[in-house]
Amino acid sequence: MSIPMTEVDATTLKSWMDRGEAVLVDVREENEFARESIPGATLVPLSKFDPAQVPAANGKKLVVHCLSGKRSSNAQAQLAKAGIAAINFSGGIMGWKAAGLPIRENKSAPLPMMRQVQIAAGSLVLTGAVLGTFVHPGFYALSAAVGAGLIFAGATGWCGMTSVLGLLPYNRRA
Repeated sequence: MSIPMTEVDATTLKSWMDRGEAVLVDVREENEFARESIPGATLVPLSKFDPAQVPAANGKKLVVHCLSGKRSSNAQAQLAKAGIAAINFSGGIMGWKAAGLPIRENKSAPLPMMRQVQIAAGSLVLTGAVLGTFVHPGFYALSAAVGAGLIFAGATGWCGMTSVLGLLPYNRRA
């Protein structure tokens, strides 16, 4: 039997949660969840996703979400393969905030890893360009190396910079 793949919007999800009709599972990563989350959501990161770790819905609607709806769609498909029906919150936490709904926020938590990579990569590219222009053209290689690393990360799904940033003490605490 095929499990239907369904989606829900922010206002409908909020009404379900207010009435106690939904179990919400956040599939973002730990540092994203530590920074901000939808009140009442349970974290089960997609990077370590196991349908057996998802809380039992006990007759309620099981809803999965992420930042915008892409990763949660993947989690929904994994749950369907395991015979568990889930609804994808297609707007994710971005849609939740756009609807003006409350979030739990911790500004002292580390930035999401993607933003850390963007800041680090941008800083390295800019540094290589400035040093290449004003100090020695060999510094352009720094910008080229970062560009090559980003292409590799996009092509393979593995980012060395994410691995290195993940070792920093403030990221391990999340």
